[in-house]
Amino acid sequence: MAINDELLEQEYHENCPGCKVDRNKRIQTGLPIKELFFLWVVVLCVVLPISSLYPFLYFMVRDFNIAEKEEDISYYAGYVGSAYMIGRTFSSVLWGVVADRYGRKLVIILGTSTVVIFNTIFGFSVNYWMAIISRFLLGFFNGVLGTTKAYACELFPKEYQALGLSITSTSWGIGLAIGPALGGFLAQPAEKFPSLVSSDSLFGRFPYLLPCLCISIFAFVVTIGAIWLPETLHIHKNNELASTSDAPKKKDSTLLSLLKNWPLMSSIIVYCVFSLHDMAYTEIFSLWAESPKSLGGLNYTTDDVGMVLSITGACLLLSQTTFFPVAERIFGPIMIARIFGVLSIPLLTTYPYIALLTGFMLTFTLNLASIVKNVLSISIITATVMLQNKFVDQHQRGAANGLAMTLQSIASAIGPSCGGTLLSWSLKRQNAAFLPGAQMIFFILNVIVGLGVLSTFKPFLITNP
Repeated sequence: MAINDELLEQEYHENCPGCKVDRNKRIQTGLPIKELFFLWVVVLCVVLPISSLYPFLYFMVRDFNIAEKEEDISYYAGYVGSAYMIGRTFSSVLWGVVADRYGRKLVIILGTSTVVIFNTIFGFSVNYWMAIISRFLLGFFNGVLGTTKAYACELFPKEYQALGLSITSTSWGIGLAIGPALGGFLAQPAEKFPSLVSSDSLFGRFPYLLPCLCISIFAFVVTIGAIWLPETLHIHKNNELASTSDAPKKKDSTLLSLLKNWPLMSSIIVYCVFSLHDMAYTEIFSLWAESPKSLGGLNYTTDDVGMVLSITGACLLLSQTTFFPVAERIFGPIMIARIFGVLSIPLLTTYPYIALLTGFMLTFTLNLASIVKNVLSISIITATVMLQNKFVDQHQRGAANGLAMTLQSIASAIGPSCGGTLLSWSLKRQNAAFLPGAQMIFFILNVIVGLGVLSTFKPFLITNP
């Protein structure tokens, strides 16, 4: 035992935060509930601003009076929805490098604090360009999502890494569901609650500020709490970093080495295809539900959309903490992406026909479809993230996830902008002979899912380093 203890001590460095985390992982017993909760709320506070605008974006763009026709509102709304992802595209690799060099914790704290600032500014938007610029800056200064994926692989023991990554993806999915719910319930409070909020008050003059402000307050609390997060990056003495054993790590930490890592890059491509689909679906669902019945929509209010997405978010949390870890052990990440992708196709095909229902059957069917669709989507995203982190070492993990977030941001920026444009075009062709109205937009979503499933097979996806 004495020899083993001595070897164990040589493996750790006294003042290295990463070594302290590794030591704690070795002696830890039981489920790391506290760490899972911290990771969940950090990701949640960053994701909420991404999707919270979708229920009221249609009305916000309408209030800006930039669209000449009602059918064109979705077109302009798409660019506001994409601005965040465009901003993130320009900075994700940078934040990944910063995370690898200076620590995961620093990037997390900076990212959550920028949510407080720029999400609040977005709520005060008085014109179209102010909305786009504030969303762009919110994305540009936020490198949390890529960093937390690396962080989840380092914070938990090996047997809980799948659960840790599942928590990040679950939080992402819940944020994409709860965010629109908050936006739907809290937007335009002067119209919904005239006895509580007057039209001359702050929230009356800025009808979309309240949901943004609530999210910013939550992000402020998370930022304060993040100060106590453990750092997982290994920071050793200068002479040790310069040793020959670490020299290959420095060489391999370049962006070029990541680009040459085809197993990593092929898994990122799969991730990007499904991410493009998810972001397009997230925006299209709200815009389609709020479109008039005459255009093939549901004529839902922001409250109606918010209720559907609230139910979806609650079911998603239950599913991903219980169902996904079991499914991952049985099928593995690649088969999950394939099977769940194929199941998504017939489900999406039913959406235009759901609009033909009324009353209780409409409510029940739409909620069921939304729950199943989001469970399938988040499970696929979690599986692809697991693949990415499998193909890189810790000293490259931040940069690798930053690269993944850059490419994913490009795909996610294309999703809302093209999604809004294509929905606007689809709704104008109500009398077309081939896939009229909303049938066309859901057919296009199915094509993207099909491409995602195809990309999980060889020679597109390589699993051997």
